[in-house]
Amino acid sequence: MHFKSLSDVHHCNNYPGPENPLLTLFTCNPLRSISSYEVTTDFYIIALKPLRSGEIRYGRTRYDHQSGSMYFMKPQQAIQMKDIALESEGFEIWFHADYLSGHPLHTAIKKYSYFNYELNEALHLSPKEQQIIWELYWKIEVEYTNNQDEFTRDIILGHIESILNYSQRFYKRQFLNRTIGSGTTATKFNAILSAYLEKGLLEEKGLPTVAMIAAELHMSARYLSDLLKQETGKTALELIHIALVSEAKNLLNGGAYTVVETAYRLGFENPPYFSRLFKKQTGISPNHYKKHYLN
Repeated sequence: MHFKSLSDVHHCNNYPGPENPLLTLFTCNPLRSISSYEVTTDFYIIALKPLRSGEIRYGRTRYDHQSGSMYFMKPQQAIQMKDIALESEGFEIWFHADYLSGHPLHTAIKKYSYFNYELNEALHLSPKEQQIIWELYWKIEVEYTNNQDEFTRDIILGHIESILNYSQRFYKRQFLNRTIGSGTTATKFNAILSAYLEKGLLEEKGLPTVAMIAAELHMSARYLSDLLKQETGKTALELIHIALVSEAKNLLNGGAYTVVETAYRLGFENPPYFSRLFKKQTGISPNHYKKHYLN
């Protein structure tokens, strides 16, 4: 099932028609169970859903309702619902990208990387944080249900942006709590990366990717990168590049390999790309580094 219009969404839920063809919002009654279905949409969705039971799948990933109560979806992403029951009242806000046209949020929404997280990386809110989010939702509801005028859209989008900014802050808190509770992700990340290099998998399987390491850590690539950025100040890709350049220095220092041979041994199919990356990390070309070291 694909929701191309908000009227489709309302019809599926037996709600009256939406007030706006590009924006809708509604609360979710904890006494109402949701039957099973799979859907894609043309909309961004911000939802607060404290689940008591049931299952949500986002792509191939199962959403663990104990790990969070708030999640964010972008257009064209598939979601499966099965026997959902809520612990308490929730809400959903749906809006089309066209609703953002001409507003700074049209561009800014791309910076909120949690729209790319898997649902098992949903945001868990404390009671105080939930209160902040609910207050913003109620402000949006007031604007949405009153007579709409030329100010309505900017006011609603201002409140939506506040929800997104608060969620960014709350995710940062969640990252910190996760680090304290389960050890640093950076340590686990580096262990996987080191094992990959030490087993000689570079020539066999090529360059390690963020997605590959994220899969071993049972995270989405974007969530892993944001978590590492919080812990180390560097993204997952930057840490991979640092490790590769360190390995390259070791090979070049040995004197047995040319720059091109070093690139291929490290899994680079394009030696010029390797040289650019090396220079970006060290400030000098691998040829210059090799000559300088040998001298």
